[in-house]
Amino acid sequence: MTIQKLISVFFLQLLCVHVFLFDRTNAQSLRVGFYNGTCPSIEEIVKNTTASFISQAPLLAPALLRMHFHDCFVRGCDGSVLINSTTGNQAEKDAIPNQSLRGFEVIDAVKSAVENICPSIVSCADILALVARDAVTLLNGPSWQVPLGRRDGRVSISSEALANLPPPFANITQLKASFRSKGLSDKELAILSGGHTIGISHCSSFSNRLYNFTGQGDTDPSLDPNYIVQLRQMCSPTDTTSNIEMDPGSATTFDTSYYTLVRARRGLFEADAALLNDNATRNYVLRQANSSVSNFFKDFAASMVKMGKIGVTTGNRGEIRTICSAIN
Repeated sequence: MTIQKLISVFFLQLLCVHVFLFDRTNAQSLRVGFYNGTCPSIEEIVKNTTASFISQAPLLAPALLRMHFHDCFVRGCDGSVLINSTTGNQAEKDAIPNQSLRGFEVIDAVKSAVENICPSIVSCADILALVARDAVTLLNGPSWQVPLGRRDGRVSISSEALANLPPPFANITQLKASFRSKGLSDKELAILSGGHTIGISHCSSFSNRLYNFTGQGDTDPSLDPNYIVQLRQMCSPTDTTSNIEMDPGSATTFDTSYYTLVRARRGLFEADAALLNDNATRNYVLRQANSSVSNFFKDFAASMVKMGKIGVTTGNRGEIRTICSAIN
């Protein structure tokens, strides 16, 4: 059995054990303007600091969006992905699916700027949610009002990231199970997958589709053969460092071209191609491939708000971390 298949089986088994209970009571306690009385300049601080990084390195934007997703799918949106490992604990940040995360310096800089104005008031979890929104907007994507009031979690365990994050080679059954366990619908799976319209990936995340799909030196039949030829020119079988645009020619512009690519069997990951293997997700792909960007923007904004409410810690639970990478 290949390493990918072993991880896939491990993912499904642990998902059954760690099925997330979507806490609607806590989610409803979030609200837009939560810091109006305690830190009224929070959104301006976050936006300006985030923009200062993305203006210099636009590809940080998709990395920050991905970081928010990876945070929310493990223990809910509690900032646990930001915590560093210690001698006695390997944190989420060091789990295999998170070792390629980037942009922690942006979160640290935003947190420092916020602490200078509003010490011990704003959670790292809220900062990450705001940064993800601003990152999308800065690449000409939609904006949305972010309900705030999250508290930071005190637990971060590497194995839970592997158990809860769907891998890039997940099939449609695994993807639907993962999203449903977080209270997200099949349609929202297709919508949030549209975040792949920005960003890059390492060749190693999809090279098996080009060279050794079933262990017989073959290619993935769900991937356009002409695209395989192009990708092989950029990725050798052992390439682990080259970066490939997930949405060629549009990796720093938030638009609907991702769905056009998936329809044409040019989605970079198996998880992208898998969207065509289910009626609900396939219908959304086909509709957005022929739709105006405004429809997708509206759907994406609403889905991000919903995702940002997964399993939140609120009220007197958790803490407000002084430094996002360490528990107080």
